[in-house]
Amino acid sequence: MFLSSFRISGSAITAGRLRLDLIAENLANADSTRVDGREGPYRRKLAVFEAVEGGGFADALAAASSSLGGVHVRAVVEDPAPPKLVYDPEHPDAEADGYVRYPNVDAPKEMADLLAAQRYYELNANVLDASKALVQRLLDLGRA
Repeated sequence: MFLSSFRISGSAITAGRLRLDLIAENLANADSTRVDGREGPYRRKLAVFEAVEGGGFADALAAASSSLGGVHVRAVVEDPAPPKLVYDPEHPDAEADGYVRYPNVDAPKEMADLLAAQRYYELNANVLDASKALVQRLLDLGRA
């Protein structure tokens, strides 16, 4: 049962870390009008998460859903939103009409996502710490 709580929290921390990395990549490329080996501007990346089915924790809680097995990243996808068009005829990547295609990255939205992802990461780290403390306390009681 306790190992399941470690697995669940650990999987959430791993998934959260990837989400934080993607947000950092999005912010770093917010002005990238060219991407090596590809035509057009950088495209915002998003993680698609999926529940891991089953697990001992769910079995221990007879009434619980079997979806309490953790989470994993099913895929990293590009946001289908169109690029932002900015009129700048002097820009080296300007099209014939003078518009430049900028990434579909909205910095304020990314910052809000960053704060939420950071909070979820911290919460799962706290759950992991609490589980570890509980196991340690049970071991201490067993020795008494």
